[in-house]
Amino acid sequence: MPRGGAWPTVAAFLLERTHGAEEVRRRLAAGEVVLGDGSVVGAETPYRGGETVYLYRDLPDEAPVPGEIDVLYADSDIVVVDKPHFLATMPRGRHVVQTVVVRMRRQLGLPQLSPAHRLDRLTAGVLLLTVRPEVRGAYQLLFERREVAKTYLALAPIRGDLRLPTVVRSRIVKPRTSIQAVEVPGEANAVTHVDLESAFTAPDGRVLGRYRLTPLTGRTHQLRVHLARLGIPIVNDPLYPVLQEHRPGDFSRPLRLLASTLEFTDPLSGRSRRFTSRRSLL
Repeated sequence: MPRGGAWPTVAAFLLERTHGAEEVRRRLAAGEVVLGDGSVVGAETPYRGGETVYLYRDLPDEAPVPGEIDVLYADSDIVVVDKPHFLATMPRGRHVVQTVVVRMRRQLGLPQLSPAHRLDRLTAGVLLLTVRPEVRGAYQLLFERREVAKTYLALAPIRGDLRLPTVVRSRIVKPRTSIQAVEVPGEANAVTHVDLESAFTAPDGRVLGRYRLTPLTGRTHQLRVHLARLGIPIVNDPLYPVLQEHRPGDFSRPLRLLASTLEFTDPLSGRSRRFTSRRSLL
């Protein structure tokens, strides 16, 4: 939205600057207009120049993503869900209806439900959502301050010469023109603890490892980049180490990466919280 605008509300801006006033009002009432942070725009949401607003007037055709979104915990402040593979966290680009935010708003009747953090579309597992705008900042701050302990599980090949556990440190950047993140020289901004929990023979005869990953930072595609760097790329990763052909609507090869646990001290109650995914990597 333009900086310096005089509109009192986001709704007033949209009604003046877009065609189809009735459609805009309907989208607002349905909770289908959101700001860049995922928060729902209401009739009285104040206008702030420079913010991004998403108004999906004509929803793109989207293939239904298989799998239910299981609720692990819910109260008046937060909802913790177990996200399936292939489901984006929030509306962006061609993923609108088939996102956690839109599906759970409709399923739970909570139009202001918004994520406190994000999971990659291809990653499954524990995702924390906030119910009300007034508590969102407190939970988002936990993630910004790295006060949330996260554990991931991944399936990847076994390397007999790789000594584990190990800590991978590197500098990761995400070029605007690329869908892949890359490692570059410089001070490390991405740190991951990697350990092997067990090894097993997959149905196709491959010997695979079940790895426990503990990220100490949160760079884009950090875990995927770091395992590829170790020579043990995550099973079914379409981006690392090399870009593979992807067919839209093909859900047959999920990335074997799971956000297994979230642990933190609740910023409102002071209670210790721990949430664990019920999903399997196999």
